[in-house]
Amino acid sequence: MSKFWSKSTHNLAPYSPGEQPQDKQYIKLNTNENPYPPSPLAIQAMHDAANEDMRLYPDPELKKLKDAIAEFYAVSPEQVFVGNSSDEVLAHTFAALFKQDRQKNKSLLFPDISYSLYPSFCRLFDIKYEQIPVADDFTIQVDDYKKDNSGIIIVNPNAPTCIALSLDKIESILKANPDSPVVIDEAYVDFGAQTAIALINKYPNLLVTQTFSKSRSLAGLRVGFAVGSAELIEGVERVKNSFNPFPLDRIAVAAAIASINDKNYFESTCKKIIKTRNETREQLISLGFEVSVSSTNFLFAKPKEGINAESLYLSLKEKGVLIRYFNAPRIDGYIRITIGTDKEMAVFLEKIESLMQGQTINNF
Repeated sequence: MSKFWSKSTHNLAPYSPGEQPQDKQYIKLNTNENPYPPSPLAIQAMHDAANEDMRLYPDPELKKLKDAIAEFYAVSPEQVFVGNSSDEVLAHTFAALFKQDRQKNKSLLFPDISYSLYPSFCRLFDIKYEQIPVADDFTIQVDDYKKDNSGIIIVNPNAPTCIALSLDKIESILKANPDSPVVIDEAYVDFGAQTAIALINKYPNLLVTQTFSKSRSLAGLRVGFAVGSAELIEGVERVKNSFNPFPLDRIAVAAAIASINDKNYFESTCKKIIKTRNETREQLISLGFEVSVSSTNFLFAKPKEGINAESLYLSLKEKGVLIRYFNAPRIDGYIRITIGTDKEMAVFLEKIESLMQGQTINNF
């Protein structure tokens, strides 16, 4: 800490991403990355974009990328916002839509088990918030969001619980909150849930955010976007242009356009991940784990009785397999497992079985 820090800086509690150890080679099943490479068209587009035009700024309006996203989702380009990762898109959204007058004494609502960056954003932007408890089975209870608020944000499917809300339930929240901005964070929607983008023309208070990091294998480029009414998009654009008018570089733009245009590759990799996810879930259940039905590219699992989740995570790490453990209330007995290739998941399951058979339960 420094005496030169502002008071607000002292009060921040930054988000902690999944660990990225460099001490040895790991099977990485802890950060929800796609196990498959980007579309070959995207890779070629990156090569082609690395030319003498790199001396020039990218288009600040990102028109070609917005056009491609708009065409894919059957919306207008004016209803699309693009930023440097969905986290940046969310940050601009918090500033544009959720930073309300504290004197109104209303709170932003989101689940108590959700993306842990949300409380960090609230502290950063001085936003009053209330975390709504999910049910014992980790499902979001929509009736809990039908009360006075300054806004609502929900990850769908939820992270880390991997459970999706139906479109009907999202619409129920929207109907009950016509005067509040409602943001649906769809980082994992392509692995088995329904997108709420179909509702944006019906509900002017709805903003949907997505990312190219997960289903399109472009986590290394950091491309995210939002879709909503032109009025909401204009507000987020005002914040972005007051902070950084050139958020994406030429290579990222080229790759994102090629990726969203390669629909066949996108659908193929999603199907492979879903198949592997479902098979892995069944195998974990056969080993005595409780595993939620997942609509994401990861599984949320509780080890069989007598096995400590944190010890299991540490034992797997020692054996070269990284999964995610959250030392947090209500979920400290669970592990989160990103879906890798079939080969990677076979190794993961072999290590799990080896630990369960070769050691006493107390050693976990």
